[in-house]
Amino acid sequence: MTDKAVITCALNGVLTDPRQHHVPVTPEEMAAEAKAAYDAGASVMHIHLRHQGPGKGHLPSWDVELSKAVQAAIRAACPGVIVNHTSGVVGPDYVGALACIRETRPEIAACNAGSLNYLKLKADGAWAWPPMLFDNSVSKVQDYIDATKDGGAKPEFECFDVGIVRSVGMYWRNGMVAETPRYNFVMGVASGMPADPDLLPILLKLKLPGALWQVTAIGRAEIWPLHRACAELGGCLRTGLEDTFYLPDGAKATSNGQLVEAAARLAREAGREIASPEEARAMLGLAISRLPD
Repeated sequence: MTDKAVITCALNGVLTDPRQHHVPVTPEEMAAEAKAAYDAGASVMHIHLRHQGPGKGHLPSWDVELSKAVQAAIRAACPGVIVNHTSGVVGPDYVGALACIRETRPEIAACNAGSLNYLKLKADGAWAWPPMLFDNSVSKVQDYIDATKDGGAKPEFECFDVGIVRSVGMYWRNGMVAETPRYNFVMGVASGMPADPDLLPILLKLKLPGALWQVTAIGRAEIWPLHRACAELGGCLRTGLEDTFYLPDGAKATSNGQLVEAAARLAREAGREIASPEEARAMLGLAISRLPD
């Protein structure tokens, strides 16, 4: 077991609508939510970018200057914080995502490591949205790996299904990625891996030996036993308004800070202390703190 627990806060996501949920959009809002999460124990902030125009905050953006502004605001509010930048794009045009990674130089960049039919049903059996392929071909994955290298970042491999976990090992053995990969087991997407703690031991058996790992648990209050199992088995923890709006008792969260507090409490109950930003940098093999721009 890793004694110290690194906590990532996923501040806003791409599917959450600020007109319906309390998710940050502007650099100032992102910094305020990051500060709440940081004070609660998060040393890594996973960020998505949103359009800044009136009424457009629900739409994704790949504006490099906006990314720089968001990161600068977060770094100013949270000394030593680690930035984890999204990269997920559906379809063949992902130039903007590559540019954000190369030009803004976050410490970590998400790398979606395989394709997934992204599906969800309503109670009556109808599709919640039109069936969508979240396409991540090997060539697309390689482009993201190359961009992280160019930008001085480390890739975090997002694994939505068991086969994708196995594929990450193939990327490493093939030489696509030089360092031992870091895994993010994304659990709870309706058409991906379920948010079931019993699945974790299998995933740990399939990952590369010695590789760091984390769980992203998508869902409501039922995800918290998975977070507890992750803490007990030595994984890094992640929570935030991208992943859930619900606290362990079923109450609705109004801040990322509340969710991080709950995750930190589970880690401590498992006998682990919370890693500081500098301790997290050492554990993740990152450079010393970057100063705000």
